[in-house]
Amino acid sequence: MAAVEDEMWFYRALHAHLERHLIAARGESTSRVLDAGCGTGGLIRRLAVRHPNWTWTGIDLEPLACDLARARCRAEIVPGSVPALPWAEASFDAVVSADVLYHLDDDRAALRECHRVLRPGGTLVINVPAHRWLWSYHDVTVHGRRRYVRSEIAAKLHEAGFRSIQTTHWNTLPLPLILARRKLLPPPESGSDVRLYPAPVEALLRGAMAVERGWMRAFGALPVGSSLLAVGVKPDEPR
Repeated sequence: MAAVEDEMWFYRALHAHLERHLIAARGESTSRVLDAGCGTGGLIRRLAVRHPNWTWTGIDLEPLACDLARARCRAEIVPGSVPALPWAEASFDAVVSADVLYHLDDDRAALRECHRVLRPGGTLVINVPAHRWLWSYHDVTVHGRRRYVRSEIAAKLHEAGFRSIQTTHWNTLPLPLILARRKLLPPPESGSDVRLYPAPVEALLRGAMAVERGWMRAFGALPVGSSLLAVGVKPDEPR
């Protein structure tokens, strides 16, 4: 991840989606933002420069990821578990969590913890892999637990206490290629599709992602895609 997340088309698109929803929720106001499962720090590295009024904190269970994140970005990086966040209630204005619930045995506990550490009116933005029928060698290699459908992630957010829930698929245009790669062809030696592709391929996929973002701005949610983006708000009043 540390080697590719600054440039690979997927991470650039993922970070752009998360950024768009954070801007919608917080604008450029002074905000404390938690990256719950920050990995090697690519999201913080990209967005901290663009939005200097957002103060970032990251947490990750993997010590190597924490070390790399500290080296790559200026933020507080804490070792720990998303289902047991080490902060008091109402500590953050926003929480993001990108492809983390997918790895957890208890994703409901993680969502409850994200709700707990948010201030009233705070926003959670998450990304998860979509479609159970897309399960493949990639999910096994990266230690995935499940892939999601929109109704499931919306129900789990509601159960955790979130309201004003929005969900959309994305990574729609490349889906036929992803399906063919993961279901029809032998796995790559690494077992994962996370890598930089030749420059023309990267450019083509970045263009596809720009088209998808334009569609969502103009027409709303996409009905199918290999990833699911979801947003929920912690109500101002107690549940």
